[in-house]
Amino acid sequence: MTNETGARLGILMLDTRFPRILGDVGNAGSWSFPVRYAVVPGATPEAIVCDDIEPFVQAFIAVGRELTAKGCTGIATTCGFLALIRPRLAEALSVPVAASALEQAGQIAACLPPGQRVGILTISASSLSPNHLRAARVPKGSPVMGLEGSSFARSILGNLPDLDVAQARIEMVQAAQRLVEAYADVGAILLECTNMVPYAPDIAAATGRPVHSIHSYLNWFHAGLLPPSFA
Repeated sequence: MTNETGARLGILMLDTRFPRILGDVGNAGSWSFPVRYAVVPGATPEAIVCDDIEPFVQAFIAVGRELTAKGCTGIATTCGFLALIRPRLAEALSVPVAASALEQAGQIAACLPPGQRVGILTISASSLSPNHLRAARVPKGSPVMGLEGSSFARSILGNLPDLDVAQARIEMVQAAQRLVEAYADVGAILLECTNMVPYAPDIAAATGRPVHSIHSYLNWFHAGLLPPSFA
């Protein structure tokens, strides 16, 4: 477990019981720097992804204030769908907030050669609305591929105590392959779901595309909160 002492990055956790395997944003071993976690009670994956997020906004703010009171100078979350409330979190907490991996879509798109675009892999394409994409400033026309019906989605959204990691890896790769086959101009893949990070190397190997995630985003975000010393 990463030591919380001196943690600049505070991470708002959904109320979950599924395994947080290495690579998952909710596993402290996934980070090379200290992080501090705090759970938002009642904010289950299904409630945040599939239902109305509004009843939980004040709870996220309250828990975020607990983290900033403990010295965190930047706040992140563990669900890409929370892009919807990032502006309110930042205003209420008065610190930088990185709420969703989707927020890096514009920067990724700007790096791609002409004629290429970012493709998004999400846990639920049916729930990822235009409002979510606009809130994260995802470039218009970015194709989206979901994992509806997969064992991965059932475990995460159902908040089950077990996760078939091997099967999830197969499902992730297959979904990414469908994405690039359906949209040949996808030059990079962005993982909306924070629980997809452990499978990023497999996706990159199978598709030949760069893969970005909440892990790449928060490493960049944290570098600004605590710039490395080269002295």
